[in-house]
Amino acid sequence: MMLRRFLTGTGGADAAVGAAGAGTAGSSEADTQTVRRIISELEALPRDRARFLAAFAYILTRAAAADLHISDVESAEIERLVEEHGALPEPQAVLVAKMANQQSLLYGATEDYLVTRQFRELSTAEERLALLRCCYVVGAADGTISAEESHTLQQIAHELDVERDDVNELRNEFAPKIAAIQALYHLRGDTPGG
Repeated sequence: MMLRRFLTGTGGADAAVGAAGAGTAGSSEADTQTVRRIISELEALPRDRARFLAAFAYILTRAAAADLHISDVESAEIERLVEEHGALPEPQAVLVAKMANQQSLLYGATEDYLVTRQFRELSTAEERLALLRCCYVVGAADGTISAEESHTLQQIAHELDVERDDVNELRNEFAPKIAAIQALYHLRGDTPGG
């Protein structure tokens, strides 16, 4: 019952917008509750852009929360990326990031796949790859991509349908930040890149 409510539009303006966009991949009817709440804070933006940013911020939060903790440095990185990629003023970017964080805490696993699928439908292959790269940046913000974060990054890549070669290239770029690789360097008495 709750899942059906997330997948269907509500009455009023959402229903009118949904009817106007029926049959399109980005219709209002596909909005999750999380995305609709953040959209309401971004009414000055075109609806499709607001939905895109809401999903973008939520997925960044999902990457950060994979280890069940979002550090201050990860939060700051999410805010910076939302501001940069959303071309938003800092206060609006902070609001979007905070709301995504709150929704992630409230709904977590229930929303993760739905929001990621919605972003996939709203975005180009280049935008999906850019988002995945941002997720790696967020995961590495505190110096280490934990095993849980690494697993979640792989799930996100799969759900976004990012090409395997692109995923491997990102993993290689961020390898010195991946906890398992850091542990190998430590055992060998080596330093990353040295």
